Amino acid sequence: RKRWIQKSIITIGFDPPHQSDTRTVYIANKFPQHGHYIPQRFADNRIISSKYTIWNFIPKNLFEQFRRIANFYFLIIFLVQLMIDTPTSPITSGLPLFFVITVTAIKQGYEDWLRHKADNEVNGAPVFVVRSGSLVQTRSKNIRVGDIVRVAKDETFPADLVLLSSDRAEGTCHITTASLDGETNLKTHYAVPETAVSQSVSRLESLQAVVECQQPEADLYRFVGRITVTQQGEEIVRPLGSENLLLRGARLKNTKEIFGVAVYTGMESKMALNYKCKSQKRSAVEKSMNTFLIIYLGILLFEAILSTILKYAWQAENKWDEPFYNQKTDQERNSSQILKFISDFLAFLVLYNFIIPISLYVTVELQKFLGSFFIGWDLDLYHEESDQKAQVNTSDLNEELGQVEYVFTDKTGTLTENEMQFRECSINGIKYQEINGKLVPEGMTEDSPDGSVPCLVRFILCVYTFQNGEEELFLKAVSLCHTVQISYDQTDGPGDPFSHANGFSPQMEYYASSPDEKALVEATKRMGVTFIGSHGEIMEIKTLGKAEKYKLLHVLEFDANRRRMSVILQKPSGEKVLFTKGAESAVLPYTTSGEIDKTRVHVDEFALKGLRTLVVACRHFSADEYQEVDRRLHEARTALQQREERLVEVFNFIEKDLELLGATGVEDKLQDKVQETIESLRLAGIKVWVLTGDKHETAVSVSLSCGHFHRTMNILELVQQKSDRECAEQLRRLARRIKEDHVIQHGLVVDGASLSLALREHEKLFMEVCKNCSAVLCCRMAPLQKAKVVRLLKTSPEKPITLAIGDGANDVSMIQEAHVGIGIMGKEGRQAVRNSDYAIARFKFLAKLLLVHGHFYYIRIATLVQYFFYKNVCFITPQFLYQFFCLFSQQTLYDSVYLTLYNICFTSLPILVYSLFEQLVHPHVLQSKPALYRDISKNSLLSFKTFLYWTFLGFCHAFVFFFGSYILMGEDTTLMGNGQVSVSPASLPSSLLFSYSHVCWEPFGLISFVLWLTSLFLFFQFIEAYQGIGCVDSMCCFSEGQNACSRLGRLVERMMGRCDPARVTRCDLSLSSLCCKHVSYKLEHDEPAAPDE
Repeated sequence: RKRWIQKSIITIGFDPPHQSDTRTVYIANKFPQHGHYIPQRFADNRIISSKYTIWNFIPKNLFEQFRRIANFYFLIIFLVQLMIDTPTSPITSGLPLFFVITVTAIKQGYEDWLRHKADNEVNGAPVFVVRSGSLVQTRSKNIRVGDIVRVAKDETFPADLVLLSSDRAEGTCHITTASLDGETNLKTHYAVPETAVSQSVSRLESLQAVVECQQPEADLYRFVGRITVTQQGEEIVRPLGSENLLLRGARLKNTKEIFGVAVYTGMESKMALNYKCKSQKRSAVEKSMNTFLIIYLGILLFEAILSTILKYAWQAENKWDEPFYNQKTDQERNSSQILKFISDFLAFLVLYNFIIPISLYVTVELQKFLGSFFIGWDLDLYHEESDQKAQVNTSDLNEELGQVEYVFTDKTGTLTENEMQFRECSINGIKYQEINGKLVPEGMTEDSPDGSVPCLVRFILCVYTFQNGEEELFLKAVSLCHTVQISYDQTDGPGDPFSHANGFSPQMEYYASSPDEKALVEATKRMGVTFIGSHGEIMEIKTLGKAEKYKLLHVLEFDANRRRMSVILQKPSGEKVLFTKGAESAVLPYTTSGEIDKTRVHVDEFALKGLRTLVVACRHFSADEYQEVDRRLHEARTALQQREERLVEVFNFIEKDLELLGATGVEDKLQDKVQETIESLRLAGIKVWVLTGDKHETAVSVSLSCGHFHRTMNILELVQQKSDRECAEQLRRLARRIKEDHVIQHGLVVDGASLSLALREHEKLFMEVCKNCSAVLCCRMAPLQKAKVVRLLKTSPEKPITLAIGDGANDVSMIQEAHVGIGIMGKEGRQAVRNSDYAIARFKFLAKLLLVHGHFYYIRIATLVQYFFYKNVCFITPQFLYQFFCLFSQQTLYDSVYLTLYNICFTSLPILVYSLFEQLVHPHVLQSKPALYRDISKNSLLSFKTFLYWTFLGFCHAFVFFFGSYILMGEDTTLMGNGQVSVSPASLPSSLLFSYSHVCWEPFGLISFVLWLTSLFLFFQFIEAYQGIGCVDSMCCFSEGQNACSRLGRLVERMMGRCDPARVTRCDLSLSSLCCKHVSYKLEHDEPAAPDE
């Protein structure tokens, strides 16, 4: 029954859930013929990055848009207007809502169409697949799991492939993963020996093999599997790891062609699984805006309820409840009072609903989108050497750049150049330094006494003649223990990397995933031990002109937990040796011989100079020991379950009883103007925390040199804590010291182990100590610990705005965790840039990004938001006051057209231009006086006090508009023939006030004012045109020969004192007004009436 259900599910086209943690892939889809085997269902190879389809676009987009409070609110108002008799037309709410929804849908639809277009280009790319014994061209989307795919040089891999063979006999190939993680170095991938010989289509067609591997996961650097090859009836099992997997999106380099079997396709490929959406970040301004909307919604409900109550209080008298000109029907008299109350309440709700600005969201989004271009256009943020400009990945957080209170920064590659230069080393307890490319013992000059023989050569000759070889072994270990690749300009095919062994080729260039490794290999080359290259399992070095070949048996890869890497080699003599290098805390505890104490002292001295340190050690294996090591490694690497745990256990078994050879010190230079940038941030009230994986002494030295720590600062330490109790006692001592020495500044140094203890049970005490320190340095940090520290500050009671900046993949977690994430376009790939909100080329650009752009963005958006609420209060409050003069009969004060266009056309353009170009203070002043940044901190321009000021100002101006018009024009408060006032009393004074009080009278400010004048001119032209169309109003309400502007002219004459107030027309109810449903005008007795036509 279970098998029948599975078969039925497959038949109707649904993928059954994964039944296990592994998948079985039959190469070339050669499924077993015996039994009732049901093939597993896998995803096709289509990439889908689009959000909508032609069928679900309308419902899905509408659902997403109406999740916004304002859009949903106006939808409800529109439905109410359709269902009940309301004083305004449904068009007044429906048309603006339709405009907002349509514009947003068009924008999102266009963006999704571009994604569809890009997907079709990728899915339709031509590829070659081995099928039925021949090479067939097909489209990328047609690749299936199990297909053998051929990829040529410089092509990208169309799916995740397990390498089967290449044009090289040893089955290796070089790839670059720049499009995945930004690393431009060449990586070597390997085929297992049993499939590497299958270099032709016919050989591949006869290949009998099965791949068992884990289910798809997003980790680019993890792959666990094994391949079982059947040869002459015998099954041979080989382990598969990340070095055997060619990821989709990577590119083949320096290899003519390869063949690989597809194991993950389409949306199950690792590249697609990394397309996960980042968590939505919301700025403080957006949160304030939503709060203001809720407050204004409360004001709206209050006005509607008050008006409804006053209406029924007024209608308690019969003469107002049922006047002679508006008799009730029997149905109206007998209707439910509750329903009538609800109906009147909804009518007032509709009448006052424009206090909520529907165009606010659209204007804010437009301002953010257009404003984000200024960052990319800023030449001060352009780095000429690397030809990189600032990059904006999201425009939703522009204003958040002006609210930052804490900056969390990585050290290597962010504060430093990530360009490593070898400076010093310690060999067998003796310290050496490099001077002009020569290795000189400490205390000696660079040249020998006779000035003819370099000290390095003399030293190595002495080693060969008199010493035991420790120094030679150290240099060989450094030149062999790495994963560096070599590129030759003339190499276009398989080539022979050892063809250059007899002479150094100037075209040879090293490529490494770690700048440390490249610096060390280049240093050993300068010292006479040159890494020539690797060919299959053979690594070759040249020592003073003598070539030596080593067989690479195993590579124990580096990982963040072990903090070391190792290689097991077979010397030309046949002896097996292990070379290990790593952090001193990860290597020294496992050493049993060598100058351990002296080397530890030298490492500390290197760290105090700001150098990055690595310790080098070795271990020699006997034949029996190596057999045991090889057996354990094979078992761990072929395991499908808990492979990582087993490998760690085996690695720890191998990397012990080490002989210490020495240590290296590599310098990473500070970036330009780092010290000035940190000082500017400190003057702006921003606290800077440095989070790094470097050792304690190195991190402190760099912090002092870059100005993060001052020489006069009291440095407190929370390091090497072993227990919760010990950590708590140290935290209490630090808290007491801070209180006792509260006058001076304090800096705190925390290591990763102590941080874990502090966050476990003493989080509150730890935060108290940190907040009282001017600068905090966290060293020996794991990537997840960086994110935890950011989250700790972000969720503290004060809720400060945080910014994280880094350049490497290990910084991605804290970049995504912080309110604002900034990636540095450095040398550790592009993962940080892709996962950031903004990207810059150098740390020094952070000062202008925050102090200038952040300052401008925040002031502009804050004024825009406050002004939108202010002008709507000015606009709708007269409508509320008018109800006191019309017996709360729900008569509208404005014409429906003006209600519709007020927010969309009449008042939006000037404030939009202002919010794009306003510069209240010159940029040079903002940079030279960072303290100005404090004036806008903590969302001060959108505080509740400021919000109340703008709201109170809006109500005051609304009273002035309403009663000013009433007093100036007497009882005839109309500018239109139908008894309604135009929108000008609300829109023109409010816009004029804004232009006068907020616009900076510089070129862009003048543009805003000119646009206001243009809006004013177009507004009056619209009045003229609209009144000309209103023929019914003209017949009912104007004398012959009059037009819409005649009343405006009479108003001007009255204001100029040229018109007798006694001859002003008076407003009254008449039968004619009841017929045309408008208020008509009765002339005074001494004013002649126009003859009837």
